Amino acid sequence: MTDISRDIATELLDAALLHVPFDGWSDAAFRAAIRDVDIAPAVARGLFPRGAIDLAVAFHRRGDDAMVAALEGRDLSDLKFRDRVALAVRLRIEAVEDKEAVRRGVTLFALPMHAAEGAKLIWGTADRIWTTLGDTSRDINWYTKRATLSGVYSSTVLYWLGDDSLDSQATWAFLDRRIDDVMQVEKVKAQVRKAPVLGKLVQNAESMLSRVKPPKARRDDLPGGWTVPR
Repeated sequence: MTDISRDIATELLDAALLHVPFDGWSDAAFRAAIRDVDIAPAVARGLFPRGAIDLAVAFHRRGDDAMVAALEGRDLSDLKFRDRVALAVRLRIEAVEDKEAVRRGVTLFALPMHAAEGAKLIWGTADRIWTTLGDTSRDINWYTKRATLSGVYSSTVLYWLGDDSLDSQATWAFLDRRIDDVMQVEKVKAQVRKAPVLGKLVQNAESMLSRVKPPKARRDDLPGGWTVPR
């Protein structure tokens, strides 16, 4: 995408955000944005072939970009890793420009025909958080980390949408509880590994799952790989 195209795409998204609270991520909002920016519909469709759906995707990814920029600008050296993850999720939510736009997006991606798209966006957010935090896992843990964080992130967003506490304090407390729940699971897993019989079973399972590899290149789907030992 050229700089000019990128500028037009940004203008379209900004214009659409003025209409989304009333019309949702709909064709009506897309058409209104085209009128506001005063460009040819063909140009808008060239940038956003699926119209409002692609605008909603762009809005979500804009939030991801803002989160990464904010996270990279922080000194994380004094934070425990669980606190770094919590901070990343909080920064992602605080990057939201319009809470109602997120609410409308949740409604859109809850529809059966768009649910897969919504799941990919949440996975993408989790992936960017782990990548920015320096995740180096190259086995099944690459997937489990992102799957777990996807659940934490999505549940926190849903809680936040209904939160009317001062400065969203209830949401941040909810986030801490969710991450603590995950940490408890990890502690149980560590204890199981030390058990005589169950530990052996876990080690065998982990040995087999270690053959699962993350994707070698960034793609829009969620591929994996299975390496056959020689």
